[in-house]
Amino acid sequence: MKNEMHEKFYIDPDDAGVRLDLFVSGLFPELSRSALQKQIKNGNVKVNSSLAKNSYILKTDDFLEINIENENRLVIEPEDINIEVVYEDETMLVVNKPKNMLTHPTSEETSKTLVNALIGKYPLCDCNGEYRPGIVHRLDRNTSGLLMIAKTNDAYDFLKQQMQNRTIQKKYYAVVGGNFETDEGTITQNIGRHPTKPEKMAVTPDGKPSVTHFRVLERFKGFTLLDIKLETGRTHQIRVHMAYIGHPVVNDSLYGGAKIPVNTHEQVLQSYSLTFISLFDKKEKTVTIGESCDIIKTVNYMRSKK
Repeated sequence: MKNEMHEKFYIDPDDAGVRLDLFVSGLFPELSRSALQKQIKNGNVKVNSSLAKNSYILKTDDFLEINIENENRLVIEPEDINIEVVYEDETMLVVNKPKNMLTHPTSEETSKTLVNALIGKYPLCDCNGEYRPGIVHRLDRNTSGLLMIAKTNDAYDFLKQQMQNRTIQKKYYAVVGGNFETDEGTITQNIGRHPTKPEKMAVTPDGKPSVTHFRVLERFKGFTLLDIKLETGRTHQIRVHMAYIGHPVVNDSLYGGAKIPVNTHEQVLQSYSLTFISLFDKKEKTVTIGESCDIIKTVNYMRSKK
C-alpha cells in the first residue's frame, strides 16, 4: 500500500529564491529528484493553492501544500545521542550542537543527526516536515554551537517571525586568516549559490541580501580572533563573507582557509550566543556558552606563535 505524506509549509526568506523541485527534494531525502518532479507535474504539490512547475522559483510567504505518494517512506529513528540542552521551557529548547553533526537528515545520511538525537526525548513541532521537526534554523555540520528548537507549532511560527524581522541576535567566534587594520567592520555582499560548484555558496550580484558585522577580539601573527554578529542567516554566510574579503576561516577547506596543525574538524567557527524572545513568557532571553574546545585549542596555538 502506498503511503501518503501530507505537509504544509510557508516559505521564509532563507528558502526564497530556490526552485520548487529542489526545495521539495530536500524535504523527502529518500526520493529521487526525478520522482519528485513527476509528482509535482501530476499536481501533488501546490503553491498558493495552484499547480506550479518544477522550475517555479519560491517567494517569501508562498504557501505549499504537499501530498506525496511514497512507497519507500523513510522513518527517522530516535537515537541515544547525548545533546547538551542550554535552555528549555514549555515551548522551546536551545541546544549546543557538536561539530561533525548534521542538523537534520539528508538523502545521504539519515542517522546520527541532531533530529535523531532529539526525537523521542522532547516534543517537537510538526510544521516543518517529518525530517526537520522542531528545526528553526541550521548550522553547518562542522560549525558547533547554539540552535533553537521549537516544541510547538506556535513557538516555531513565533521564532521564525523574529528571524524574518531580524530581531534575533546571533553571535559567533571565528579564527580567520590575516590581520585587520580596523577593529570592526560590516560586510553587505549578496550571497547565492556558486555558479559552477553546487556544494558552495558565493558572493553574487543576484544573491540574497546578507549582512555580517565583525569585531576584532585578539590579533595573532597572521591570524585574528573575531566576534561576529549576523543580521541575516544565509547558508555558509560567515565562511563566504570572510573568504570574500580575504580572511577565510582557519581550516575551512571548502573556502580556502589556512591549514594549521590543530585538529579542529574543519572551520574554526562557533555559535556562542543567541538573543530571542520566548513564546513561553514573551520575555527576552540571552543564552551564551563558553568557547568551544576548537576555539580554545586554536587560540592557544596562535598565542604560542606570537
